[in-house]
Amino acid sequence: MIEKKDVTITPLGLQRRLHIYLPDDYYQSKETYPVMYMFDGHNLFYDEDATYGKSWGLKEFLDQYDKKFIVVGLECNHEGNQRIVEFSPYTYSTHYWGMIKGKGAELMEWIVYELKPMIDSAYRTMPFRECTGIGGSSMGGLMALYAVIKYNRFFSKAACLSSAIFAGKDQLLHDLHNTKINADTRVYLSLGKKEANSNYLHQQRLYDNMVFSNYFKDIGATSMLNVIEDGKHDESSWEKENKIYFDFLWK
Repeated sequence: MIEKKDVTITPLGLQRRLHIYLPDDYYQSKETYPVMYMFDGHNLFYDEDATYGKSWGLKEFLDQYDKKFIVVGLECNHEGNQRIVEFSPYTYSTHYWGMIKGKGAELMEWIVYELKPMIDSAYRTMPFRECTGIGGSSMGGLMALYAVIKYNRFFSKAACLSSAIFAGKDQLLHDLHNTKINADTRVYLSLGKKEANSNYLHQQRLYDNMVFSNYFKDIGATSMLNVIEDGKHDESSWEKENKIYFDFLWK
């Protein structure tokens, strides 16, 4: 089942909707559940809620999956370029976007210190680090990668699909090199061969993902880099990865 709740992101002074997946028997059960926090919650479960009319089909997948979860999906800011701003942990400049003064660090701090305690209080979660993951795609994938590095003491797992690593690669590498990463950390990285509009751009994105995947392995964590032959930068492609990253992160 999906519950929708409105919350206030206090450091930004903005209201935002949560799309929360619960197992169908949640209210008839006394079980506790691991939690995945995911970005772009409106795109996760129902086509009618999704920005482009196609979701990840995550509800249907989880209803049939052999392990039960709570998934907390945070809707993005739909105003102008504010999704990019809020999902950018750093300040940077690109030719296409210009100067982006990221608010992702403030958003992530709110997720860790306000949203997570709120969810752990309201629902029967397994609140422990080992039972908590985070995920997203594109800018959401960047935020998931940032979270598992910067807040590794809270998140042991990350699903980073088609991540916009270019939006702060150097700063993210600096954080990674200066952060203690627990050996039980598991990070799923992916990109599709049909995402970029040139082979050069694809190779650059592939290299960026390889740098992070290899570094996690070098420091004793576990990572998987999945290069998808027909993968595109859209929800239909990410839906096909649901079982792959859930299996990798949680089994």
